[in-house]
Amino acid sequence: MRLSLFCLVTWAALVLFGTSSQPASAQSNESSRKLVLIAGKPSHPPRMHEFNAGVQLLKKCLSEVPGLRTEFTLNGWPQDESMLDDADAIVFYMDGGGGHEIVKENGRRLKKIEAMADKGLGLGFMHYGVEIVPDQAGREFKKFIGGHYEHMFSCNPMWEPQFAKFPEHPITRGVKPFTIRDEWYMNMRFLSDIAGNEPAVIEGTKFTPILVAAPSDDVRDGPYVYPKGPYEHIVANSGRSEAMMWAVERTDGGRGFGFTGGHNHDNWGDENFRKVVLNALLWIAKVDVPVDGVKSSVTATELDANLDPKNRK
Repeated sequence: MRLSLFCLVTWAALVLFGTSSQPASAQSNESSRKLVLIAGKPSHPPRMHEFNAGVQLLKKCLSEVPGLRTEFTLNGWPQDESMLDDADAIVFYMDGGGGHEIVKENGRRLKKIEAMADKGLGLGFMHYGVEIVPDQAGREFKKFIGGHYEHMFSCNPMWEPQFAKFPEHPITRGVKPFTIRDEWYMNMRFLSDIAGNEPAVIEGTKFTPILVAAPSDDVRDGPYVYPKGPYEHIVANSGRSEAMMWAVERTDGGRGFGFTGGHNHDNWGDENFRKVVLNALLWIAKVDVPVDGVKSSVTATELDANLDPKNRK
């Protein structure tokens, strides 16, 4: 009788308080994949380069995805970088170039990320975040995501590519043809100097172009955002399709992507623009992408939330 009473009390406690002494959040985290979104510091006029608002919007859109927990940090490299240590994937949405957050501290941060990548960390870089100085991180970016923006080799026109066809890939699930005006970078510096508009396998790295379109001669002729151009080698490739989003499967088991859009914050209100990025976030974290892609909705109020104070009038 004493044993039966003990069992009854134990059963009641389990019903009331759960089957573990751990908090419910800790329990769910055990089987989930961790994605960290790193937003850069404010730059550019209002509604452009709204990195802080952008990552919070993306996190909101991923909040119901099973098997994924998403964390973010604002205004650059996290002050407590221990949040990165158990990440399955990290995405950088920020300004780049010579002041890129990932190359600061005399390369210490870059070495940390490379060591994690060697163990299979998923990596993504978005918009200006795909640009680095080749001597600082060119080798690493080709390794991490298959390529990068290179000053005066790549260019950054404002234009409206027609994304009409997509490869069969988890990142493109549920994405329908779309066109949207943005600062779409092109002529990236890819592995082995491939054009990047066709699938390839290079030294074991599987490269897949995701968003591909052919800019008109007017787009190639400029002006670009900076420097205005035109550049002779860009003009000479008249008629060639360009990759503005791509994905890689690395030999270390990790995955990566580059996405050159994301200049205009309001573009996150477009379902297909948003979906192809949300799918990519799941994919590099090795979370199954739904057959129809990540479903999400964004209201005008949500687009206006968390914008940086940029001397708004």
